[in-house]
Amino acid sequence: MIDQSVQFFRDGGIFMWPLLASAVAGLIVIVWKFVSLTSTSTRTRQLIDDVDDLIAAHKIEEAKARCRQSDTPVAHILLAGLEKHDQGTERVLSAIENEGMIQMSRLESGLVWLATIANVAPLLGFLGTVAGMIIAFGAIELAGEVDATLVAGGIKVALITTATGLSIAIPVNIAHNYFVTKIDGLVIRMEETSQNLIESLQEFERSPGARPVA
Repeated sequence: MIDQSVQFFRDGGIFMWPLLASAVAGLIVIVWKFVSLTSTSTRTRQLIDDVDDLIAAHKIEEAKARCRQSDTPVAHILLAGLEKHDQGTERVLSAIENEGMIQMSRLESGLVWLATIANVAPLLGFLGTVAGMIIAFGAIELAGEVDATLVAGGIKVALITTATGLSIAIPVNIAHNYFVTKIDGLVIRMEETSQNLIESLQEFERSPGARPVA
């Protein structure tokens, strides 16, 4: 099996090397994003529950401390809003929006690599196929005649890179779309949490003699 794989790789020619690099890079990014987003999603749920309870009890300082303990995007967003809680709703909303853009960029990090690999891998495969066909027809020209075995062998080798490129691009594209969906879910959750924070702070401000509880 290993010998067949090595021979398959050799038959594909020089373009198999960039395809291999693309496959390895794609796998690394996929594993990294899967672990990162799964961990973020789990920690986000717990953080939201904790902060909601603290804000409901008017324990603003404790809510800030809880956010500082977490490195999740929603923690940074909530902390940005809580830091401005005594400066009015507009300042809170502005702080949340600014931090939200930063955390959105953070969540999407790595996706550009997956999108690039999904687009480039098939193109590399097609380029390898074209190069292989040129070589095959060059061999036919040198032979001076059309040999069915020579043509079939040349085409087989040429198509290896196309098959390899598509085999890389398809799972990478699926992973990319999965991560986009996962991130969209986190963004919706962050927006809902931010809105709940603003409403809670508004109610807190309307409470007579309300003061943050340390």
